[in-house]
Amino acid sequence: MENLFENQDIININIEDSIKASYLDYSMSVIIGRALPDAKDGLKPVHRRILYAMHDLNMSARAPYKKSARIVGDVIGKYHPHGDSSVYDALVRMAQNFSMRAPLVDGQGNFGSIDGDNAAAMRYTEARMTRISEDVLRDIDKDTVNFVPNYDDTLKEPDILPTRVPTLLLNGSEGIAVGMATKIPPHNLGELIDAVLHMVDNPTATADELMEFIQGPDFPTGGTIFGRRGIIDAYNTGRGRVKIRAKHHIETKGKKEIIVLDELPYQVNKSRLIEQIANLAKDKQIEGISEVRDESDREGIRVVIELKKDAMGEIVLNNLYKSTPMETTFGIILLAVYNKEPKVFNLPDLLNVFVSHRKTVIIRRTIFDLEKAKARAHILEGLKIAVDNIDEVVKIIRSSENDADARAKLEERFSLSQIQSQAILDMRLGRLTGLQRDKLEAEYQELLTLIAELEAILKSEEKLNDIIKEELVEIKDKYADERRTEIEDSYDEIDIEDLIPNEPMVVTITHNGYVKRVPIKSYEKQRRGGKGKVAVTTHDDDFIEKFFVSNTHDTLMFITNMGQLYWLKVYRIPEGSRTAKGKAVVNLINLRPDEKIMAILPTTDFDEQKSLAFFTKNGVVKRTALNEFSNIRSNGVRAIVLDDDDEIVTAQITLPESKYFMIFTALGQVIRFYIWEKKVDEEGNPVLDKDGKEQYLGVKPQGRTTRGVRGIKFKSKGDYVVDADVIENEQQELLTVSEKGVGKRTEVEAYRLTNRAGSGVASMKLSNKTGKTVVGNVIVDEDQDLMALTSIGKMIRVDMQSIRKAGRNTSGVTIVNVDKNDKVVSIAKCPKEEDDELDIENADTMDGIDLHEFNLLDTPSEENNNEEKGNE
Repeated sequence: MENLFENQDIININIEDSIKASYLDYSMSVIIGRALPDAKDGLKPVHRRILYAMHDLNMSARAPYKKSARIVGDVIGKYHPHGDSSVYDALVRMAQNFSMRAPLVDGQGNFGSIDGDNAAAMRYTEARMTRISEDVLRDIDKDTVNFVPNYDDTLKEPDILPTRVPTLLLNGSEGIAVGMATKIPPHNLGELIDAVLHMVDNPTATADELMEFIQGPDFPTGGTIFGRRGIIDAYNTGRGRVKIRAKHHIETKGKKEIIVLDELPYQVNKSRLIEQIANLAKDKQIEGISEVRDESDREGIRVVIELKKDAMGEIVLNNLYKSTPMETTFGIILLAVYNKEPKVFNLPDLLNVFVSHRKTVIIRRTIFDLEKAKARAHILEGLKIAVDNIDEVVKIIRSSENDADARAKLEERFSLSQIQSQAILDMRLGRLTGLQRDKLEAEYQELLTLIAELEAILKSEEKLNDIIKEELVEIKDKYADERRTEIEDSYDEIDIEDLIPNEPMVVTITHNGYVKRVPIKSYEKQRRGGKGKVAVTTHDDDFIEKFFVSNTHDTLMFITNMGQLYWLKVYRIPEGSRTAKGKAVVNLINLRPDEKIMAILPTTDFDEQKSLAFFTKNGVVKRTALNEFSNIRSNGVRAIVLDDDDEIVTAQITLPESKYFMIFTALGQVIRFYIWEKKVDEEGNPVLDKDGKEQYLGVKPQGRTTRGVRGIKFKSKGDYVVDADVIENEQQELLTVSEKGVGKRTEVEAYRLTNRAGSGVASMKLSNKTGKTVVGNVIVDEDQDLMALTSIGKMIRVDMQSIRKAGRNTSGVTIVNVDKNDKVVSIAKCPKEEDDELDIENADTMDGIDLHEFNLLDTPSEENNNEEKGNE
């Protein structure tokens, strides 16, 4: 045993090195030989082998269909040493018009559906190539590409296909290799070819130049790409993210709206989407949906989402986009194999690779045709000599002992090559007629012309480029179609302020949350007493809650119940006619499904002298300098830290001239205290706290991510804040309304000034006549009306001048008549004239506007038995 290995070499190998080498070999095999497409022809090995096997079987677009099992058998038997299921799955996908922008296989039978149904077994389906596949394989028999041994070295297979079609970007590709992945979206063929034509003439073209031709991905299932930033990133760097939304339209059925989905995002399973929407509606995670059904047929997709009577279609859509695959994100990674190495490309590089591949193919094809033409011309030259000396040729042949002897004598006599002499011996006697002799001469002249043309191509880059362009235009004419995927600009990604004139606009916002802007010139100036102009056409359950004049460059701030603050430039509000309904606010800002807008505040600037004040349901008040919100972000910012059981009730902008805060509770408390005032001693000097900071009688400013301070102390358990105001002087009047429609006007000075965090005083004397709770209050403006909304959806309008003044601790008078089982749930001010007509001369300006009544999406609690119609 000791001598067993005596004459053998023993090599010590570190197991770590061995495993590392083996894993690298495996990973490169997966990367190159299975998972990633080639940048030249855009195909993975399995797709390339399927097409070549079908080419071998003469399965052109005009040939009869053959069983898929026959194709799969040839592929795995000759070229692809893997399981038949992987090959058939690839073949099936190549035949699906909802998976590939231009299917490469023409399938007959059940090849699956967009609902996720599997294809029938390969013994039941049949297939052949499509017409475009023929152009992917065209010229493969002209030595245009290299052939390599197959897996068992018994046959040859193409290393690449000589495609005339930019397949990689046309159909896209997805694959997960070892340590890397590719995800290339499909594109429109016409746009791609236009870009390639530009690239042929301008090899240094940039991605931005090419995007003049290629708008972006074009998915086979259509849909809408929302925003261009991801496209720009992907085309410049090779990586980007695009949002795809379902395409829809709205229909009406009586008083109900119906959302109809016409197209779905790429790779979304229709049946699963419908099931998910139905479950969300059943679990009440999305409100307003009464029924979901699939009415799709061979004409196309039609998914019907019926809404309840009081549901707003755009709000439901917004929630569906956030909660279902009706909006998906496609993460683009332009990774492909080039010269046996994986690489991330940008758009110009990918198109340059394709152009370079086409040049190589055309050069090799031209050389092949040139050699073939020269070989034929060489034979014709010999035949011409034979025809011109036919008598002598016949004599030599007759005097020869055999073919070899005749061939040798002919070569010697006429200085012919062996090929030429053999051709003369093989020549039929029919070629000796006068007509055949003319044909021989004509063919020879044609060949000389062809040879000259082919040699010119090889010598001229310009002629080579002309051929590439000519063939590309031919492909475009044969196969290009219209773009299916629309692309919408996302204002969050585009800074277009410099392109928009800063001009005055009238912005109107309705109680149900529809907003629009109209140029102020649409409202001609009228004499005093004029009737005004209709500003908006509203539904029966909606009304203009506020309007103001602002410039297009000004900003609206939206504060939600969750303490989040969002921004919207006025120019990003859709412009409409005077009578247009407007667009739902929830579709203009990026709200979460459970967020409700509690306040909309306009501002011309973010001056540090101004503050933003927040009031919460639990009595917390917080004041933050307005300039802390000047850094606008599309996804909003956290404006206040809330306790778990707390939420924002309203928010206000305070100006240097603002003097008091007033906070109202549901059970009839109100507190009035200073906003800015600081504590001073008898000599008027500031009082400092233990940290040496000035103490406030009012509310000291705090940062964004703070909780705030107590504003009011509740006297009764279960009480909560319902409203708050910023007061400029004590002569202003407040209108307070209870749930049974009782209200009163009271001057501010009647409410005693106290310190912050106290209990305050009574705002209204509550009784059976008034109901249990105060609904809210507004600052009186006799040029406007009061609009009250009841729990059963009634809208009641009251002239503020008709409401008499009363003391602080009184009940007031009935100003809104409600039924026994009905009650007022919210109040707001609105323009005075009927039909929502606006007096633009007296419209509010931007700062200091009282917009805190804007509970646009605030569906009142079940405790109040509120079933407010149409108020999402």
